[in-house]
Amino acid sequence: MYKLDSNSKEPLHIQLYKELKQDIQNNLKVGDKLPSIRKIATLYNISKTTVENAYSQLYAEGYIESIPKRGYFVSDLIEIPFKNTKNQEYKEETKEYIYDFSPTAHHKSYFPKKIWKRLSNQVLKEDIDFSKYTDGRGDIGLREAIADYLTSSRGLKAKASNIVIVSSFIDGMSIVAKLLKPHFKEFAIEDPGYYITENIFREFDYKIAKIPLEGSSINLEEFKKSGAKLVYITPSHQYPTGGVMPISKRQKLLEYINKTDGYIIEDDYDSELNYTSRPIPALAGLDDSCNVIYSGTFAKALSPAIRVGYLHLPNSILELYKNSYDSHFARVSITTQKVLEKFIKDGYFERHLRKIRTLNRKKHNLMLESLNNQLKDKYLPIIYHIF
Repeated sequence: MYKLDSNSKEPLHIQLYKELKQDIQNNLKVGDKLPSIRKIATLYNISKTTVENAYSQLYAEGYIESIPKRGYFVSDLIEIPFKNTKNQEYKEETKEYIYDFSPTAHHKSYFPKKIWKRLSNQVLKEDIDFSKYTDGRGDIGLREAIADYLTSSRGLKAKASNIVIVSSFIDGMSIVAKLLKPHFKEFAIEDPGYYITENIFREFDYKIAKIPLEGSSINLEEFKKSGAKLVYITPSHQYPTGGVMPISKRQKLLEYINKTDGYIIEDDYDSELNYTSRPIPALAGLDDSCNVIYSGTFAKALSPAIRVGYLHLPNSILELYKNSYDSHFARVSITTQKVLEKFIKDGYFERHLRKIRTLNRKKHNLMLESLNNQLKDKYLPIIYHIF
């Protein structure tokens, strides 16, 4: 029974709404049918309008749905915190680990906090115009710094005009998925591959073609059979196996994409942290026909917390971007962009990379040594490059 007080200052339809809402949250389950408007009006001796107003509010908030000629039912359109949630305080669970093997985190001591603080103070003393929105592609100084870095270290013929600064890998892939949706219906990805990318393109309603690996990288023949002309790959460090795409296969893939007027999305997410050899040049550096969309990030090499990534777009995609809503406003704060620009141009980034390569290589070798000593023949080491 619902508690309704006709003498209360609170309107009856609000009282009924609250009682019904509490019943839904604590007692009912998805798909349960609610009493009819006429039945509640008769049972509680209230007007049908009062009941209708209560039901309308529940419907507006998504707690119930109306099925013609059948009545009102507890909604299955959204996730509702059913059962035993009354007065419960949400508590965030945190776990502490002795050893954290997460691929998305760094050791706290790795971030160059003193240098970053000093550069931040320098930037704030400069004459920065905080009164207007900045370039939607990102600040030109940072784009120039990234273009120089990509040219010297990744083998790209990079241009600052083709770079777009994004707030994260997810942000960048969402832009690409949105821009290309009118032109492509199918999207190919390595299998196994990076599930986040698959989820992003699935949300934009692409038909997903999962292409198996052949050795250390994507199977080209299976990719051709899929009929997809848009493919996402991680050629310098295949995720999650760590394999490297051979130069012969890179050239064949580029040749096929150029013939079919398709695009390759190259995710170069972890290229800087190679412990066993010199960094593998990016696939985009081999592309003279501008059919590679290059995605990079500072999350792995510097910090996932500063939220800075970038895209190097072919001219054709850049034109689509310029005509889109996404190009109107910058996606990363101007101060963060300016500090990162100084960090790169003043040589701190290169020094930082050398430092963390050395530290991570020691950890990498220690882990392998421990596995060999403790597990011996009970594990199979990965045969590809380990980054």
